[in-house]
Amino acid sequence: MINASNEAKQLVLDQLATGRLDRHNLPSIVGAAIGLSVLAAITLLTGSVRAQIPELSDADWMTYNRNLQGDRYSPLKEITTANIKDLRPTATFDTGEAVTFETGPIVVDGTMYFTTYQTTYAVDAVTGQLKWRRSHPVSTPGEGSHRGLAYADGMVFRGFNDGHFIAMKVTDGSVVWEKVISDPAKGESLPMAPIAWDGKVFVGNAGSEFFGVTGRIYALDAGTGEQIWMFHTVPDSGPAGATWTNKSNTNPPTGAGLWTTFSLDPANGALYAATGNPGPDFALALHPGENLYANSILALDARSGTLLGYVQPIKHDYHDWDMDAAPAIIRTRGGRELAVAGAKDGLVYGIDRARIGEAVRKGLGQQSSNKFELLGEGELPIQYQTAATRRLNVDIPLSDQHFTRFAPGQAGGMVWNGPAYDPELNLIYTPMVDWATSVKLAPASTLTGKPGQPWLGTHDSNFGQQDPKSQWGGYLTALDADSGKIRWQLRTPTPLLGGVTTTGGGLVFCGDLNGDFSAYEGRTGKRLWTHHIGQPMGAGVVSYEAGGRQHIAVAAGLKSLNWPVTTGTARIVIYRLP
Repeated sequence: MINASNEAKQLVLDQLATGRLDRHNLPSIVGAAIGLSVLAAITLLTGSVRAQIPELSDADWMTYNRNLQGDRYSPLKEITTANIKDLRPTATFDTGEAVTFETGPIVVDGTMYFTTYQTTYAVDAVTGQLKWRRSHPVSTPGEGSHRGLAYADGMVFRGFNDGHFIAMKVTDGSVVWEKVISDPAKGESLPMAPIAWDGKVFVGNAGSEFFGVTGRIYALDAGTGEQIWMFHTVPDSGPAGATWTNKSNTNPPTGAGLWTTFSLDPANGALYAATGNPGPDFALALHPGENLYANSILALDARSGTLLGYVQPIKHDYHDWDMDAAPAIIRTRGGRELAVAGAKDGLVYGIDRARIGEAVRKGLGQQSSNKFELLGEGELPIQYQTAATRRLNVDIPLSDQHFTRFAPGQAGGMVWNGPAYDPELNLIYTPMVDWATSVKLAPASTLTGKPGQPWLGTHDSNFGQQDPKSQWGGYLTALDADSGKIRWQLRTPTPLLGGVTTTGGGLVFCGDLNGDFSAYEGRTGKRLWTHHIGQPMGAGVVSYEAGGRQHIAVAAGLKSLNWPVTTGTARIVIYRLP
């Protein structure tokens, strides 16, 4: 995807229609090792990887999804199902910005860090008082979105949609280093929240909707910003490159961008990334074949960038159905090693990742001579796939003669916030969108692309027609992590775009586009508490301890073109018990 948000896509297209677009202004612990001999083998073969696991205090929320594994579970339990009724807002920090607020706040040692499109903020996590802000002007038209930061070694890291990626001191926001790693003139951007581990920062570029743009995953030295390795999500050659069977100068491989955060298994050093759709988005005739590694979950050796394994759950995509959120790297109550991923197709996938650990233990990630080809045979097995929202006309071909309506629509399904996992209950929680789209194609023979321009394949170069807002909704679903079976499911009045967070107190928190922030009993789905913020929520929900007390905070205020909501300015609302 080009950006953190579908609304940014629409903005670009609106500007194309009016001739006002300036293309230069575009925008994850495996469980404990079985037996000491295995642990010793891991240590010998991977350079004492376990010693490299950064300490994560129960008090902190250190990555977009709290920990490297991305499970969005906070073990804090001061706030419980018994006392949630007493939860009250205690502080608000208002940015004063009316923006597409999709940030995933992080909290480290009592300070909260979060982002807007061009500004980075540090605030006191108890009082909401501003500590510092740092702006990096980005000359792009109108609204824009950004999803957050990585933290390591006294620095925070983020990208901007002008291609710049920077490291800042946590003390005052001063810039430590700055690199340029993407080209906005081509439609590339850096909206994702990076992650950091083992002296490296991992980030990728978005841009799947732009002609000829493909994804790249970078490992940068956290201290200097120098590139350590880079992985192309669409290899130029080899077996994966050959899966783009209709490529030419006028129809280059396009897609597999990176627009949401990553997850990482620190027990074996495997980095997991979710990739976007192939392009043109809706014109399957122009991108026949498997289109590797679009619509995939990739597992890379985080030290070398070697591909350890992959799975492509969505094949032959023509609905703009990205694998668009980082998988949760979990070990279930039944002992399964899974990467649980949701996607814009509305399905939740339980992916067997045991083979990745085997590859690391054999040292394959360090021995491969070609990092772009698969180590091992076949894709990672999918143990289950469960529909967590309505699915309609999913196999009906699109036509250039009439509109075809399908659900989930091109907006999802699951979008940029992925699954949460409660290890005590062994439940996966997923936020979903239910909003259908109708699309009519352009005749394939009439399609021509141009660098820096969207490459969609529709009759009007748009993303289709959404159903009326009166017909939209969403689902909050709890699934058994071992079987994928639904344990409970709630229909919500609006799409669920924001993060879902689960806690040691047996609670699940999420917000909706009506401005209602709610807490549910994790075991049953019973709603126990709601606070009407009055601002639509499409961003992070975090649980942390500061000043000796558990707090819950949510980022609210989503200005959007694709999501027709009424909003004010972007803000952080902080809650605790009396």
